[in-house]
Amino acid sequence: MTRRPTLLAALALTATAALTLSACGSDDDSPTKDNDKIAGADTGGEKSASPSESAPASADRPKIELPSDLSYTFDWPKTGDKEKDAVLADTEQFIKAVDMAIAEQDPLNEAYRFYSEGEAAAGSQKFVQEFVDYKDRITGAKRYYDAKVKVNSDGTAGLVYCEDQNKAHNKSLKTGKTQTTPESGDNYVLYNSRLRVNKQGVWITETLTSQRGSAVCQS
Repeated sequence: MTRRPTLLAALALTATAALTLSACGSDDDSPTKDNDKIAGADTGGEKSASPSESAPASADRPKIELPSDLSYTFDWPKTGDKEKDAVLADTEQFIKAVDMAIAEQDPLNEAYRFYSEGEAAAGSQKFVQEFVDYKDRITGAKRYYDAKVKVNSDGTAGLVYCEDQNKAHNKSLKTGKTQTTPESGDNYVLYNSRLRVNKQGVWITETLTSQRGSAVCQS
């Protein structure tokens, strides 16, 4: 029987230059496929335009459209630093773009590839493909919080943040049914990404690692 895809199966990549911040440390854990928590839905579902209000206006950015039954909370207020806020805004768009690719069942969707390169792009493609193979998408609510950014003088940045997946679930494209599971500490995930600003001023995610069940994200 084919295993249902999980959120971390493809997005937890091997970081080559992980950011270390005092509150979050590093995270080089490999993901597990034991949690069938996030994926899911029917491509015929109603969609609503969901571009981030804080997304920078530079460059010809792709439009992000997501199913109406998928919502996000980004509890990382503006820092007041232009570059740090741009890193956070472009990371929001990357996260949503990957979920849009899943909803559209398109492993090569241009939106997530606009916001990622290298390992992060390759991992995202594999991640989306798993949902396509299983005919699932994501439904429910996702919350991101405790973001910490470090912008370097060489045009790179590091970002550590948490995600609460407890209210996000699999939804089958074949049956339309949502698979719900009990809330669990395993559904708190710590992410660590490396980004680079390109010539268009877009912060591109190059590497991304994750740690499921992170105690840091439950404190």
